[in-house]
Amino acid sequence: GQGVDEPLSATGFRQADAAGLFLSNVKFTHVFSSDLLRAKQTAATILGKNKFGKDLEIKYDARLRERKYGVAEGRPLTDLKNMAKAAGEQCPSFTPSGGETLDEVRERARDFFEFLCQLAVELEQKEQEHGVASRSSGTTEEQFAFPWTNHCSEAELSSGNGGASKILDANILVVSHGAYMRNWIGYFVSDLNCTLPTNLTKSQLSSVSPNTGVSHFIVKLENGNLLKPEITCVCLNQDSHL
Repeated sequence: GQGVDEPLSATGFRQADAAGLFLSNVKFTHVFSSDLLRAKQTAATILGKNKFGKDLEIKYDARLRERKYGVAEGRPLTDLKNMAKAAGEQCPSFTPSGGETLDEVRERARDFFEFLCQLAVELEQKEQEHGVASRSSGTTEEQFAFPWTNHCSEAELSSGNGGASKILDANILVVSHGAYMRNWIGYFVSDLNCTLPTNLTKSQLSSVSPNTGVSHFIVKLENGNLLKPEITCVCLNQDSHL
């Protein structure tokens, strides 16, 4: 949750190192992280191993925090399950006293995603004003060659160019938390009709990502239309680096 702001464990740092090596050849334009310590450390470790990340600033945002679990925070998961059972409910829909509902978490996710879309549109507008040379200069296909493309079908890649395009308006790394990301992905699917990989099962869609699991989404905003983002999920909770 949010109330226990613990640092990464030794295992967590090893996982962050592995994720950093995995993403070392990807050129990001922006990096956002939850402002909780474990996410901050993960983002810093990933960026520290990135070949193009020297001049990037990590921006911390409270909207990316893990779901708040109220009185259950700092206690074993079995306690949360027992609280839910006593209330005649089941996890994850159960909300402990002082915690956030799933709808409240989804509202945070929606707000942050709309902020990212606005950021991308403003970048494109600036680049149009100054010409595309600033965006394309010095970029190569290698810098946008994502390492997990061998884990998805050609159809999924071609539907969004697989990120292999030499020019991207924005290529954003977001570091957050398991329950929050599951909720955000649910918002993508149920509210925004996100296109999913053909081999993805329902259980995979509803499961929490492993620590440093990587998910890749291509978001298209036709003519800067913020109301109708077209979202394609290239991969979900990819963990081959672990």
